Amino acid sequence: MPLLLTESDVQRVLPMADLILAMESALVRFSSDQVLQPLRNVLEVGSDKSFFGVMPAYIPGSSALGVKVVSVFDGNAKRGVASHLATIALFDTNTGALIALMDGRYITEARTAAVSAVATRHLARESDVVKVCVIGSGVQARSHLRALNCIRQFAEVRVWSPNRVHREHFAEEESKRFGLSVLAAENAEEAVQDADLIVLATSASEPVLMSQWVSDGTHVISVGACRPHQREMDPSLVARARLVVDSRESALTESGDIVLSIAEARFNAEHIVAEIGEIIAGRVQGRTSSSEVTIFKSLGMAVEDITAAAMVYERARVEGLGADVSI
Repeated sequence: MPLLLTESDVQRVLPMADLILAMESALVRFSSDQVLQPLRNVLEVGSDKSFFGVMPAYIPGSSALGVKVVSVFDGNAKRGVASHLATIALFDTNTGALIALMDGRYITEARTAAVSAVATRHLARESDVVKVCVIGSGVQARSHLRALNCIRQFAEVRVWSPNRVHREHFAEEESKRFGLSVLAAENAEEAVQDADLIVLATSASEPVLMSQWVSDGTHVISVGACRPHQREMDPSLVARARLVVDSRESALTESGDIVLSIAEARFNAEHIVAEIGEIIAGRVQGRTSSSEVTIFKSLGMAVEDITAAAMVYERARVEGLGADVSI
């Protein structure tokens, strides 16, 4: 019978440090053509064009076969419901039978940040202590601080989001978590001043980060603006930087930060220097100088979700978590 796993079950067996290692391996496999994964299929729902996506993946030679169904309904905040929701189904690679059904909201939250940590390890300047700026104050902003803290020590953290109450609450809570003072900046420019790492975890459809604010040598992580009509970065910044993505196909189809700039003839598709998996594998150089601005544009991939879900399933079986259900 299939195993049903709740969000609390998933969290119990998916520590961030382990997930970062798993994502590094998954990214290399993807960029080495060892993964079967079509571009996600997306429906726009309702007048506000909410996002409903279907993301299947299979890793040959492994037990990882599954699909994530994900929705992004920004209006959920008013309903007291998370805006990003997901469910993951795993299947037996021999029979095709359903073996597990689990909450995918936390996996989406955690694997996105874990992938960003992997990219930071390979693209940011080598430094044990860093100044971090986070633009955004939601789930991904929090998750990214947890993931980045696994690979870097924070000297300073600044946050900005348009809602003062949200950013001040974020700063208060994260100060307690990390034992240092997280500053809620008055504006985005103040937040990014002299930052070593900038995390963009926004729901913006127009740029919130300007090129002139970003110091030489900064590494930028962009996980928002996941539709072709949305941007969260100044196109001049994207053109200026060494640009790395999770998937070329996805970036050239779904990322407004890239698609719109190409349409405006600011650069062409070759401006993407590599997928992060190619850099991890050593086939393409990551950072080329200490003064270079690097950008990692992350859209999220099914292989990340299914890799994480397979790990959750195996550990949950060992620990006796979840409930066997008959469907």
